[in-house]
Amino acid sequence: MPKHSGYSAQPGTEPKPRVQVASKTKALSDEQKEDLKKHMEKLKEGDMSASELKSHRMKMMVRMRKGMSVKEAHKDIGGK
Repeated sequence: MPKHSGYSAQPGTEPKPRVQVASKTKALSDEQKEDLKKHMEKLKEGDMSASELKSHRMKMMVRMRKGMSVKEAHKDIGGK
């Protein structure tokens, strides 16, 4: 009985091996994480909803991974 791997290729052909792709983004440093945490704590006191806070955090993280500071990232987003 033949083994089935869930791969439905033409009979007699071998599946291509998977290639590991390096991550395109770098993780935030501990210092950046702490700075972002402090920034978000300040915003929680404001009048932003939970979904707005989450969206803002994601936008900030993207920019901070590119090397921006909290202040630069917030300004880039158009924050007050």
